[in-house]
Amino acid sequence: MNSSGDLMDLGQFFTSADFIGIAPEIILTITALSILTLEMFRVSRTGIILLVAAIGLLLAVGTAANIGGDKQFLFGGMLVLSRFSVFFDFLYISIGLVTLIFSQGYLEKRGSASRGEYPALILFAVIGMMLMSKANDLVIVFLGLELLSLSLYILVGFLRHDQLSNESGLKYLLLGAFATGFFLFGAAITYGATGTTNYNGIVLAIANDTILSNVYLSLGIGLLLIGFAFKVALAPFHMWSPDVYQGAPTTVTGFLCTAPKAAGFGALLILFNSAFVEIHYAWQDIFWILAALTMTVGNVSALVQSNVKRMLAFSSVSHAGFLVMGILVLNETSISAVLFYLVVYSVINLGAFAIVSAAEQENKGLELKNYRGLAAQHPWFSAAMTIFMISLAGFPPTAGFVAKYGLFSAAVEQGYIWLVIIAVLNTLISVYYYLRLVVNMYMRQEKETLQPAYGVLALGLIGLLAGVVLVLGITPEFLLKITAEAASTAY
Repeated sequence: MNSSGDLMDLGQFFTSADFIGIAPEIILTITALSILTLEMFRVSRTGIILLVAAIGLLLAVGTAANIGGDKQFLFGGMLVLSRFSVFFDFLYISIGLVTLIFSQGYLEKRGSASRGEYPALILFAVIGMMLMSKANDLVIVFLGLELLSLSLYILVGFLRHDQLSNESGLKYLLLGAFATGFFLFGAAITYGATGTTNYNGIVLAIANDTILSNVYLSLGIGLLLIGFAFKVALAPFHMWSPDVYQGAPTTVTGFLCTAPKAAGFGALLILFNSAFVEIHYAWQDIFWILAALTMTVGNVSALVQSNVKRMLAFSSVSHAGFLVMGILVLNETSISAVLFYLVVYSVINLGAFAIVSAAEQENKGLELKNYRGLAAQHPWFSAAMTIFMISLAGFPPTAGFVAKYGLFSAAVEQGYIWLVIIAVLNTLISVYYYLRLVVNMYMRQEKETLQPAYGVLALGLIGLLAGVVLVLGITPEFLLKITAEAASTAY
């Protein structure tokens, strides 16, 4: 396939296998439309809407498990189905389901529980991310990215009566549209240089040296990389994230810093491992600089934050820097390490933001000082938050240590010693601001402490997430095997 025209000709002859391959996306689309229909008929009982969303997500994950297997191309090469894409399907759907469970009590507290569009938007965001991970064409990546972004713009500004939420939604919309422009221009210039937007066609054009211009191709790749850097918050394109994370509903912030970040890195891995694999060596210096700059800026900025959500936002930036190390190395070992890191990072942040959202009260609960003395009144909440914080810092025997060790060892094997030294120093810096929260909970006294409120299901889920962090830190072999199998099909 040398042109998009060839792909369009092939696209006229779709088979049942093509539609079976996107069955999870079809199920989630039908579920989301059903939820909006229930909302239209004023079925305002949140339990019913949440149950419908949960059933749709479970059906989608069951379908994804059944269709996953050998690598196959769908819709004339526009999509690719493999263990790699199924791995991400599981991750997105799990994050979406956990987010919906945690959102129930939080939205009731903020007076927005009866709005059925919230779970529908979560489902549409998951569909967009699944398309990004299955994409074998820049057009599909763009479609998935736009579906994800449009859903997130609304979710970030979901609290209509909250000025910070409105402000964050507007900022995210403006800067997100700006970033999308970079991506679209990059895709257009790449098409002009290679004559195709399909990954197979791009890699053939580069390998056979039939590209129109090396300058155009480099410019296209650079613009694509800037677009991705905005989406996953790599320095210096990260400045939107603290304000957006702080103003968004707290459960949305937990969703925002996990699933979309995983989707961005998943799409970036496939892009450079498929379309640009022949010239990846030419971009390694750029990835080196991005990794070092992002982890350093994120950690140094987090040191001076007093707001928990802003602190975790800059923490998210620093972890994106660690993940770039996997794209820099780009072999099977590093890709497996990135996948393991994304799972662990998602579990930790979902748990941490769940506790923050449970403790959040009107104009209180988002500053570090608000957590003083929390351990005396709520020892289980404090213990879970401590596990999440020390895991983010990379202490053994938590999963955070195993995740960082995997990335660092993959980089050392390829000779990136200085970058690993910078990463270790940044890890040491992060210990300070993570432990500040723990110190406030256990070693500071306060007459009036926060009163976290959650249902039994959400409390059990927080405990389960904390347990997963410890189990994966002690016996990570099961997940490491899964990530290794997924990484082996990323080529």
